[in-house]
Amino acid sequence: MHGITKKILSGIGAMAAALGCVIAAGPPAAAAGKWCNHSVCIQTYDTGNYLGRVEVSVTNTNQPNRIRARVWTTNGWSAGTKTEDVAKFRTYRDQAYPQRHFPPGTRLCAEGFRGDASVGLPCTTITN
Repeated sequence: MHGITKKILSGIGAMAAALGCVIAAGPPAAAAGKWCNHSVCIQTYDTGNYLGRVEVSVTNTNQPNRIRARVWTTNGWSAGTKTEDVAKFRTYRDQAYPQRHFPPGTRLCAEGFRGDASVGLPCTTITN
């Protein structure tokens, strides 16, 4: 890694820490796969840079909660999932349907919520 790249990445990490953010880096999505962060997972079913369907799952706690998720890419596509009241110890699942090709290097992320609290933010990079 070049020195300038290290400085930029270091600065981004420091800024995220100062803002109380967690940046979740995941392996590239060159093929179908599943990526998780805390209580949230995203799963893709397509290979290459085309995404037809993205599944989001949010694991619930031992209390009923109102669950929802948001899915987006760094090149401007985004979608919200349905809001659902979930019983204790149940996993919420919903799908988003981008149905498009994304430029290599685009980040795909999903954030899950229990009530208004964020409970995970997995991301992956779309490659060819």
